[in-house]
Amino acid sequence: MERESEQIGAQGEEWLVIPPELVEGRLSGALSERQVRLWALVLDARSVPCRIEHGERGWELLVPTGVFDAAINELRLFTEQNRRWPPAPPSAHPLAENTLATLSVLLLVATFHNLVQLDATFFGTYSPAWIALGSARAAKILEGEWWRLVTALTLHADGLHLLSNLAIGGFFIVLLCRELGSGLAWGLLLASGALGNMANAWVQPPGHSSVGASTLVFGAVGLLAAISMLRYRRRLQRRWPLPVAAALALLALLGTEGRNTDLGAHLFGFAFGIGLGLLAEHLLGRYGRPGRLLNALLALFSAMVVVAAWWWALVPEG
Repeated sequence: MERESEQIGAQGEEWLVIPPELVEGRLSGALSERQVRLWALVLDARSVPCRIEHGERGWELLVPTGVFDAAINELRLFTEQNRRWPPAPPSAHPLAENTLATLSVLLLVATFHNLVQLDATFFGTYSPAWIALGSARAAKILEGEWWRLVTALTLHADGLHLLSNLAIGGFFIVLLCRELGSGLAWGLLLASGALGNMANAWVQPPGHSSVGASTLVFGAVGLLAAISMLRYRRRLQRRWPLPVAAALALLALLGTEGRNTDLGAHLFGFAFGIGLGLLAEHLLGRYGRPGRLLNALLALFSAMVVVAAWWWALVPEG
């Protein structure tokens, strides 16, 4: 193949044009400015002298005669290694068909709230003081009443508090359950909510008390954010603002002030959701999503934790 050359410099050093077809292994037209500058960066990184010119046939990359073969080899290697870059996103696995089951659990939470609000007697005894027994009171938690970490997630101050958590949090919870399966999702949600309440108890004054599922809701946002960040880490520069924006929007919707709002619990729930989501996505990438039996066992275990927590809260000491 004929090579165009040019004599330059005081010593008459000969420079040769890099033919694109020698690099890409196929016939190609003129190089674009973007491509020729990219190739120049590749050669510069490998300490191969080069220069860019715009001639009659478009943009051209020239190298000295002595390094022509080395330059071709470097560009061929770079082209081969990056031929399929960026990689295609991971294939989407089918989402679990569990929306009805998830909504049923949310309905159960609403039913429990209505039950708590009733001033009725059960088997001849007065209704328990649910809020006093199950709220996330910092001093009581640090004294060892672990069940408050869980029971507080099932209580709400009033109907508006409940409605905001169900309407906003329900959207994220349904997505998470379809993504991971009901058992694993509810287990992670419960863990992020309980850990968020635990961390909040450590930083709040002893008299601090809170109720509500919003800690768990922020855990759901953190879980989804972490799964997205790890799953699409090669395209993170385009996706990283999404989970942050979702968390800020949710914080604005739920509010940052008022008697029903606990900003610390929200932030801790989100933080633990991020951590648990990263761990979960790593394990899912290695072992896959839990099967039906394991999911059922995880769902049963999550339900048992809630029941056990309320059992400990309601059974008198001694």
